Amino acid sequence: MRSSVEIFNIDTRETRVVFQTELLIEAPNWTPDGAALLVNGDGGLYRLALDGLPQLQQIDLGFATQINNDHGISPDGIQIVISDKVEHGKSCIYVLPSAGGVPRQVTALTPSYWHGWSPNGQTLAYCGIRNDLFDIYTIPVDGGEETRLTHGEGRNDGPDYSPCGTWIYFNSSRTGLMQIWRMRTDGSELERLTHDDLGDWFPHPSPRGDKVLLISYAPDVFDHPRDRDVLMRLMNPDGSDLETLFPLFGGQGSINVPNWSPDGSSFAYVRYFPV
Repeated sequence: MRSSVEIFNIDTRETRVVFQTELLIEAPNWTPDGAALLVNGDGGLYRLALDGLPQLQQIDLGFATQINNDHGISPDGIQIVISDKVEHGKSCIYVLPSAGGVPRQVTALTPSYWHGWSPNGQTLAYCGIRNDLFDIYTIPVDGGEETRLTHGEGRNDGPDYSPCGTWIYFNSSRTGLMQIWRMRTDGSELERLTHDDLGDWFPHPSPRGDKVLLISYAPDVFDHPRDRDVLMRLMNPDGSDLETLFPLFGGQGSINVPNWSPDGSSFAYVRYFPV
């Protein structure tokens, strides 16, 4: 597959192709200064500048050489978070300086897959698999005891914070098909937001607070595999006015983690092409 890193502007509805490669590239994060994207590929993390001639610049992650596509950047841009399995054989969450360095372990239990950083920079939200149950957890960025927010009601995954810091958006199969839900950061006021016949994954609230991005699979597709025909969709924070922006060949790796530009005008994603 050829990976195509692209940016879609929701105001103009125009697409810009940023970078293409035969390396499997996944999960673009936008740096808070708007100057670059972070992407993973072949177990490593790379910076992709958005000015000049785009090229991958590898970030030193120390011993972490088997990261997956669950990575991100702190709101102040000082730290990055990764999910890596070198030390424990299963995905574990670490933080380190954004310029690179030695990762510091955050989660004691594995597997844990990072997905959201609270706007105040103090808390991480993630999917943890405990006793074969996929649930949403939070933990202080400095480590400590994890807080369980869901309790085995189907499979729960993909948590991301609203910009106001009062909601966590996530996807859950508790009603059968994977759909988008939200809850308060303490797990209360659970609310279902999508009610359709597609499998909806990875909700990402815009920094503007006015829209939520998601990706949708055909109803017969289990989990969130790569190399599938999917739909990029946009809705209001309460689930209303759900619209399809465009179809693409992708899925896993396209928008697994927060991917909005700092001003909320655009989002980054990865499209894949057979070669």
